[in-house]
Amino acid sequence: MVPTISLSQLANEITDTLDERFEGHTFWIKAEVSDVKKYTSTRRCYLKFIERENKNTVAELRGVFWSNSYGQIEAFEKHTKQVFADGIEITCNVLVRFHPKYGLNLDVLQIDVAYTLGTQEMERQQTLERLVKENPKTVSLVDGRYRTYNNTLPLPLVIQNIALITAPNSDGQRDLKQELTNNRHGYAFKVTEFLTQIQGDMAHKMILEQLLLVAQHPGPFDAVAIVRGGGSQTDFKPFEDYDLSRLVAAFPVPIFTGIGHDRNTSIVDMMAREQKTPTKVAANIIDHNFEFENQIAYYRDQIQKKADKMVERAWNNIASMKRLVKMASPTAILNKGFAIVTLNGRIMVDPSQISENDVIETHLMNETLTSTVTKKTKNNAGDEL
Repeated sequence: MVPTISLSQLANEITDTLDERFEGHTFWIKAEVSDVKKYTSTRRCYLKFIERENKNTVAELRGVFWSNSYGQIEAFEKHTKQVFADGIEITCNVLVRFHPKYGLNLDVLQIDVAYTLGTQEMERQQTLERLVKENPKTVSLVDGRYRTYNNTLPLPLVIQNIALITAPNSDGQRDLKQELTNNRHGYAFKVTEFLTQIQGDMAHKMILEQLLLVAQHPGPFDAVAIVRGGGSQTDFKPFEDYDLSRLVAAFPVPIFTGIGHDRNTSIVDMMAREQKTPTKVAANIIDHNFEFENQIAYYRDQIQKKADKMVERAWNNIASMKRLVKMASPTAILNKGFAIVTLNGRIMVDPSQISENDVIETHLMNETLTSTVTKKTKNNAGDEL
């Protein structure tokens, strides 16, 4: 039988070995920080230290500020006017500590406030400046915001056909599709998936290739959604790439991004329509269609109101005409004391058609008089009867 030892025994041996090497020793290191999680109530902060080489991560260790050193963060923010957050590069004094249950950590004892921006943030600023400088027709900085050809494209009146770029079997894929499918208005959407790797050193090229496939697709698409299901700040690296950001800025179909959380904004987000999460992308699309439906309902109501008014005016005109016709009827005329003269059953209007010795009938209200014309005399013009 192969001799074995328990896991705790092995962990204790690791602890003893590390203590022998590192106990009582501290080290000044320079590294980029990521995944910063500050808990002010307990005065603790958990993070990752990262070292990169040629854009690749070559080292990554967990770090922690305990309550006795949390004041270093507050002093850092006070003196540098810089929020202690993902992407900055700091110089700090650390103690190597291994715990059998929680593993290896670097306990931070002190921060050197003479810091520089992290490599990631420096590259980010350089990329943004290059986008504006080299693509003046599609990217511009206006009042602190990036205006691009893509994020200023007018949206279709209704969004139905959506190209979805995401990782297969991911939370982002599931969240967006469920939100669209289960929308309370019963809208139907056609989602065409372009599945690819979203994280990793080569992910930016794969996402770019999928966008090119969307452009070549017979479609047409009303919108493109690029989503992922969350992750750390370092996972944003693909969305800071110049070539991908440049393509997004100039893309001819409106792009919605849901690739981060409230505290994360990538360069690709700035070039497109940022909605933070996949669920918010879907909700925004649904709300857009609902707004169009509301407009249609409003115009329908306005048309109905105008039609009702036109019908009402028509009925009023008909009623007025009826009154006029009734006032001009023979009965109404006779009721006013006038008489109607007929010759051979025809109403006589022109007296020249009546001759002497013609037998005429004079119709009054209640009686008809039959008489023979013995004499015709013209009335003088203007004479009143």
